[in-house]
Amino acid sequence: MKVLLRNGEVREVSFEEKEGKHAFWHTSAHVLAQAVKRLYPEAKCAIGPAIENGFYYDFEFPFQFQEEHLKQVEDEMRKLVKESLPLQVQEKSREEAIAYMEKQEEPYKLELIRELPEGERISFYKQGDYQEFCVGPHISCTGQIGAIKLLSVAGAYWRGDEKNRMLTRIYGISFPKAADLEEYLHRMEEAKARDHRKLGKELELFALMEEGPGLPFYLPKGLILKNLLLDYWRRIHTREGYQEISTPIMLTRTLWEKSGHWDHYRENMYTTSVDDIDYAIKPMNCPGGMLVYQSKAHSYKEFPMRVGELGIVHRAEKSGTLHGLMRARCFTQDDAHIFMREDQVLSEIQGVMRLIDEVYAKFGFPYEIELSTRPENSIGSDEDWELATNSLKAAVEGVGKSYVINEGDGAFYGPKLDFHLKDSIGRTWQCGTIQLDFQLPLRFNLDYIGADGEKHRPIMLHRVVFGSVDRFIGILIEHYAGKFPVWLSPVQVKLLPVSDKFLAYAKKVEKELRQSGVRVSLDDRDEKLGFKIREARLERVPFIAVVGKKEQESETISIRVRDEAPEKQDLGQMRPEDFIDIVLKGEKE
Repeated sequence: MKVLLRNGEVREVSFEEKEGKHAFWHTSAHVLAQAVKRLYPEAKCAIGPAIENGFYYDFEFPFQFQEEHLKQVEDEMRKLVKESLPLQVQEKSREEAIAYMEKQEEPYKLELIRELPEGERISFYKQGDYQEFCVGPHISCTGQIGAIKLLSVAGAYWRGDEKNRMLTRIYGISFPKAADLEEYLHRMEEAKARDHRKLGKELELFALMEEGPGLPFYLPKGLILKNLLLDYWRRIHTREGYQEISTPIMLTRTLWEKSGHWDHYRENMYTTSVDDIDYAIKPMNCPGGMLVYQSKAHSYKEFPMRVGELGIVHRAEKSGTLHGLMRARCFTQDDAHIFMREDQVLSEIQGVMRLIDEVYAKFGFPYEIELSTRPENSIGSDEDWELATNSLKAAVEGVGKSYVINEGDGAFYGPKLDFHLKDSIGRTWQCGTIQLDFQLPLRFNLDYIGADGEKHRPIMLHRVVFGSVDRFIGILIEHYAGKFPVWLSPVQVKLLPVSDKFLAYAKKVEKELRQSGVRVSLDDRDEKLGFKIREARLERVPFIAVVGKKEQESETISIRVRDEAPEKQDLGQMRPEDFIDIVLKGEKE
């Protein structure tokens, strides 16, 4: 696939590469804008970027654009693809660009151009009768687009500001081959069926209430699921030598100023005032961890000091970005901070990497690693950033893992390794992260007594494995389609008496299972067995246990398994104690 750069150079790039996808989808967005302008010349173009999966373009239409208009635009886009229009790039001065956009009567483009510095040379990409200013890159010809599909229509404020005009955003996807589009659309249908918001409601895991937008309510089964994850987290972190702490949910403004969050993260923080003192509800756990470290003197003999916190944090997300558990305003973050000497940096990073690898393997997640480097909005010296970045590189290479560079996307206080896991239908999610930080120990004046009896400054690692525990639960719901493994299932066994005549025996079995640690639910409703079985299957429990006359007489239960082939689902009759062994074996897997 040929990609046209801003300087006019043409480069061969694969669609599978990040740069290739970006150029392909960015060009598709321009094709969308060209099709809209051909059909509706009075429409005004705003912006049209490539995104993680596809592209979108924002327009101001002279009418109410709705879903039914998509087909007409999509047909026009296919015509432009068939025309196989070559793309050309040229530069204009800022004045020439303004004059051109004034002639085209494009107010949103004019606003963006006028913000550029005087004397700036501006690149324009042209395809047929359409051109707009853009830094690129783009594919060299519209004919390289093999298949294209417009997906949805949404509202979007100009530049994301609620005070600005509401525009119409059109989302789309495209691929070099029609087969790739068919596969993508199939995955999207599968994703829709697995939507954690839908399954969360059906399986009675959590609820989303109008009284608390972005603030999930956990129902009994959902809280069992969350606590199982937290119990697992605590077991493996205790094994790895972590100490658990808990810090307040609200701390004074002066702390957040000291940490740098007030200057660099203020717009995402909830604030309040108590006794005329400004406070912020914590969006992150790390400043509280700094105060815990400062609460006593430390020696080099204590290092590495691994301190974990399952802290509840709040972030002021815009209402339009909220998405169930995936993007919420309140969630539990599985933070840990490791304080260490410089000679321990490499081994500690690699220790965290091994822990992340173990956890993701348990859930069946392959993953890729991304190294995010210094952003523009950052603190600290060039020397510290270079040392931190090189340390992360050396750690990844030392364990034989590959990684890609994500320029400028580090935290404001340090570079980071991001772990992107892949779920059962091929989607990727950024969950784990390791951030090497020289800045907060400096800003908080942390120290320890070294072997030489002198004070030294510790180096610090921030790290999460799940990330947001709540978001990880959302990912697990969709990954498993609600069919959790035995050890993670809120209800492991659904116990079904054939009729009320066998309810007393069913309760006896229920008590035996529960006392052995099995999570069991008894369906004691006066309903037919077939109805109960169908409902139990919809609940996606791993085991269904039926008790009737023959089971009561033989003091057994009849077991059906969820995940086996149909001919293997019926395990037949067995004693409760033998069945308990099967369930507890699944607990350990």
